[in-house]
Amino acid sequence: MPEINTNINKAAQDITNVAKDAAYVVIGAGVLGYQKAQVQRQELLKRISDPKAAVEGRLKGARTDLSGAIHTVDAQLEDVLSKVEARYVPFEQRLPTPARDLAKQVRTQAKETRSQIRDRILTAAG
Repeated sequence: MPEINTNINKAAQDITNVAKDAAYVVIGAGVLGYQKAQVQRQELLKRISDPKAAVEGRLKGARTDLSGAIHTVDAQLEDVLSKVEARYVPFEQRLPTPARDLAKQVRTQAKETRSQIRDRILTAAG
């Protein structure tokens, strides 16, 4: 009987080893499946985020272009306004004193208003 006992012990040991191997295979397959799902998730996130980044890049470029255009127009407008004021001053000086004072007040108020508007636009333009 020692032979049968040894065979039974050997068979039990073999069954235990096969069960362990099967468990390791199942766990390994689960880990590989999980990793594959993670890779697919990352690829999907990358595909979703790429168009968003492209749109954000285009918007940033458009904002930069618009800001540059606003600054260019502002500089040109300031140049035109300074030329108009330079031509207006001699006429203002020929006005009677009360009218001259009123014209200076209007011009000063217009400069302040224009300056406030200009500052707000340039601040918004960045």
